[in-house]
Amino acid sequence: MANYLKLYPIPEDYRFHRGGQISQGLLAYETWGTLNEDQSNALLILTGLSADSHAARHGEHDTAGWWDYMIGPGKAIDTDQWFVICASSLGSCKGSTGPCSPNPKTGQPYRFDFPDLCLEDIANTSVLLCQSLGIEQLQAVIGPSMGGMSALALILNHKNYTRHLVHIASGMASPPFSTAIRSLQREAILKDENFNQGYYSATNWPEEGMKFARKIGMLSYRSAKEWNDRFPRSLKKVPQHPFGIEFPVESYLEHHANQFIHKFDPISYLYLSRAMDWFNGHQYGTPRGANPLNDISLHSALVVGAETDLLFPVDLQRELHHLLLDSGVDSELIVTDSIQGHDAFLVDQQTFSQLVGDYLSASAV
Repeated sequence: MANYLKLYPIPEDYRFHRGGQISQGLLAYETWGTLNEDQSNALLILTGLSADSHAARHGEHDTAGWWDYMIGPGKAIDTDQWFVICASSLGSCKGSTGPCSPNPKTGQPYRFDFPDLCLEDIANTSVLLCQSLGIEQLQAVIGPSMGGMSALALILNHKNYTRHLVHIASGMASPPFSTAIRSLQREAILKDENFNQGYYSATNWPEEGMKFARKIGMLSYRSAKEWNDRFPRSLKKVPQHPFGIEFPVESYLEHHANQFIHKFDPISYLYLSRAMDWFNGHQYGTPRGANPLNDISLHSALVVGAETDLLFPVDLQRELHHLLLDSGVDSELIVTDSIQGHDAFLVDQQTFSQLVGDYLSASAV
């Protein structure tokens, strides 16, 4: 993977959406396929909160990416046809500059000195990256989950920069239930004694806070219907201590939480989580209450949701679909019956490959 990872230097004069700036900022990104002569085959993928630039493998000896089934030669996002760009979000801990990165002025991590991060910043720096590659306009921007909100931030702030949109499991703003979930995750991290106001270390890591944050998240990523099918009601084992793990679903949560603890930086998690809750696509409507998408120039859009998604319920996708139609965009809404909840776009390979592949093929005509 290291051979394919590239670094884009963010311009020194870049100003964050809520104010502030950083020096010597970088975006870590990867590309697949070949940009054609008129730069008309570029697709930008904007990621979910914890995903990175490695969306797919680059060859048989490379490690699998987080969307490996979707991207590659002959796949739904066919890299024989499309030039695909995916960056680790600004603010993350996956190679791009974020609050855990060294501040060039001090040599120490920014921690809470990092500027307030918004999804608009992720969108704006992604556009700057694409422009640095010579891309004057994208064929499509594709965003699942947080990436769907970042894609809307891009469209609302760069109205002519993409011809098409693939918006998956997301919405114009976070609903109260989702904000409540993320608020509890942030609280779990902040209250871990090892968090120490951001001055933690590898040897004093806020493990419990990160573990509980992940477990809370897992409750919202999948559906109760799927869990009914996967986990038997019978006890798994005799717990090692009173009220210890004894049900299969508890083991599932414990396993995934332990895998995640050291894979993501706690302050980056806080910043990105808050950025999701801050985003409000409705505020772009002028005058107040007007359709915020009225003056965008999309040719078409595909809006996809899952009936079992708790985190971004299908009402959000229906709302976006109608806003797009009202603004004159040729929008198609598809609500799947996938039982995997919010994570369906990661695991229901057949359904989502078909939807994305068919849409991109039609958009190329």
